[in-house]
Amino acid sequence: MADAVRSALGAAIAQNAPPRPRFDDVEARMAYLRWLGAMSERLKKRKTETQIRIEFLETVWYEAKRAGLEPSLVLGLIQVESGFRKYAISTAGARGYMQVMPFWTRAIGDGNASRLFHMQTNLRFGCVILRHYLDIEKGDLFLALGRYNGSRGRAEYPNAVFASRRQWLMPGER
Repeated sequence: MADAVRSALGAAIAQNAPPRPRFDDVEARMAYLRWLGAMSERLKKRKTETQIRIEFLETVWYEAKRAGLEPSLVLGLIQVESGFRKYAISTAGARGYMQVMPFWTRAIGDGNASRLFHMQTNLRFGCVILRHYLDIEKGDLFLALGRYNGSRGRAEYPNAVFASRRQWLMPGER
């Protein structure tokens, strides 16, 4: 990885902004609150504790928007990667909700892979990494998802994320 890329990704990870949305107008805030209510209802079976569920969704929305991603895409990816399990570990060693590989903490973080089990850290890393792959693939989401999963060029993983994403869309979204 080029030093400039490593520096840019490291800076994106290091920003310590809290996941609190800010809105320019009442309509945008109302749309967010409708989204939060709808997603909370859909996620209730997987995350039964209300406060944890809301904090999770607020953070997903914040980190997705911060990285220029759709929250529905990020939720679909999380569903496929970890089934919404905070402490999931894959056979390859990927960790947390977005199944981030520990080498990323050495490449663009502080090297502490245990932090990948921290909700905001995991979601931030995952969203920044996916954004990076989208940039490399010039906006081609299919190829970017393949890179994210280490299966570039194969359809199974991107198709699974696309299918899961549909479950997290708001009515009228495509």
